Amino acid sequence: MLRREVRIFFTALMFYTRIPCPKWIDHDPQFINLSIRYFPLVGWIVGMASAVVFYLVVMFLSAPVAIVFSIAASILVTGGLHEDGFADACDAFGGGWTKEKILLIMKDSRLGTYGVIGLVLILGLKTMLLVEFTNLATFSLVEIGLFFIIGHSLSRFIAATFIFTHEYARDTNDSKAKPVAEQTSYRNLFMGSIWVIVPVGLWCLYFQSYWILPIFIFTYISKYFLARYFNKWIGGYTGDCLGATQQVVELIAYIFMILIWKSV
Repeated sequence: MLRREVRIFFTALMFYTRIPCPKWIDHDPQFINLSIRYFPLVGWIVGMASAVVFYLVVMFLSAPVAIVFSIAASILVTGGLHEDGFADACDAFGGGWTKEKILLIMKDSRLGTYGVIGLVLILGLKTMLLVEFTNLATFSLVEIGLFFIIGHSLSRFIAATFIFTHEYARDTNDSKAKPVAEQTSYRNLFMGSIWVIVPVGLWCLYFQSYWILPIFIFTYISKYFLARYFNKWIGGYTGDCLGATQQVVELIAYIFMILIWKSV
């Protein structure tokens, strides 16, 4: 049982990051499907990497420079998986006017104008939001860590809920995201939620405030509107849609936490 869970975790780590995994871990569709339960935990790893890099760099350089390094660290850990999905979604929905055309553009590995614009905007917004955060917070590793971990884990959890609420848009079986998109048990959703509840709970204890709890509502609302848009054009979602959702929800989570920080 424990070995099975370890294998599921390492499958998630292999599928969603560039972190080396044991050689006995493969791309078994069954374990890729189950690995969704550890998608938010991968967010912990990415968030902690970003926080540690920020904390180390800010000791020697300015906060804005440290922020750029922290974002670069998150991209290196994941291989730009979600940023790539966001860019592909921008190209597809910006340049396609039918379901078939949108899905075809998403399959194209080349980056187009809409994708470039989208990446510049979302990375620019992320940078400015993190600058705003550093103007409010102390440079405590606990505060920095909670901020990054909540943003990365919650955004991945919200993206994962697509599997339980919407249909996968592609009919073919050659998509890398297809094994993840297969309907799975709600036990996976519950287990995934734990990796989000824990850091949010730690935030409540650390700051002695529960005002962060509505973050679940606001981030899910953003997913609801994204889902409506995806459903309108392609009748569901794809792996690129999940990547786009993760990026957008991460921004929404940062905005909400900054607003809470200002008001408390």
